[in-house]
Amino acid sequence: MTAGILDGKALAVSLQTALKREIDDIRQQSGAIPVFANIVVGHDAGAASYAKSQQRTAEALGIDFRFLHLAATATQQELTEQIALLNNDRSVHGIMLHKPLPEHIDFQAAVNAISVHKDLEGMNVTNLGEMFLGNFHTVPCTPAAVMALLASSGIDPAGKDAVIVGRSEIVGKPLIHLLLQKNCTVSVCHSATSKAGRLAEHISRADILVAALGRPGLIRGEWVQPGAVVIDVGINSVAGKITGDVEFASAAERAAFITPVPGGVGPVTAVCLMKNGVELFKRQIGLGV
Repeated sequence: MTAGILDGKALAVSLQTALKREIDDIRQQSGAIPVFANIVVGHDAGAASYAKSQQRTAEALGIDFRFLHLAATATQQELTEQIALLNNDRSVHGIMLHKPLPEHIDFQAAVNAISVHKDLEGMNVTNLGEMFLGNFHTVPCTPAAVMALLASSGIDPAGKDAVIVGRSEIVGKPLIHLLLQKNCTVSVCHSATSKAGRLAEHISRADILVAALGRPGLIRGEWVQPGAVVIDVGINSVAGKITGDVEFASAAERAAFITPVPGGVGPVTAVCLMKNGVELFKRQIGLGV
């Protein structure tokens, strides 16, 4: 068996085309365009490159994507005050925090200061709580990208066993609820599962495998169940090359579908971020539910 490739770049183009059409229609109806603000504290070269790619995606869609730069020495209070200004600025429809943040900044406290009506990444504790209750208003963009890629495989997840490797607040935990919504049976593995020597056992039962632990090549291809869908969220730099958490070549020999790294989850995540923002924008101008 040779796996079909879940091409994130191609899916992103398709999603972006549909989203641009929607934005153009809204502009014709209302004369308004979405405006998003990305707050940057300090400077990280790698992350800055990713932020610029977000800006290019936004501009291609007709979105005004702005950066607000704060010094690396900015305090938590100073950051909170800047967020409050953006919350109160009716011309700004979506707000996000550029990562990584300096060590002295508490990310969750900062993101909780963002209005739930402008939370681009869906990471405000209120939005996360709504998702826990089944109200999927603003979904964190990487888990949303995983679900979009899974949907593109054409495989119905209902009744299947899904295994998530990684329990982060940004990916693993939100993904539990998104998969449960699709009637999957969900197991979550993590570093302790690996230490106990039971990771392979769990993975071998997975009809749907999502790898999001951030450890290059951790998941061996021989562990993958034949016919599984493998979605690799891991982004790791090894000898100057980007690689995922799954041994791609050997896993591709067993899986039905697999995402490449790079070119899988990443491109779709960027579009899902913009889609979140457009939904927020629509609600703010009276076009949303």
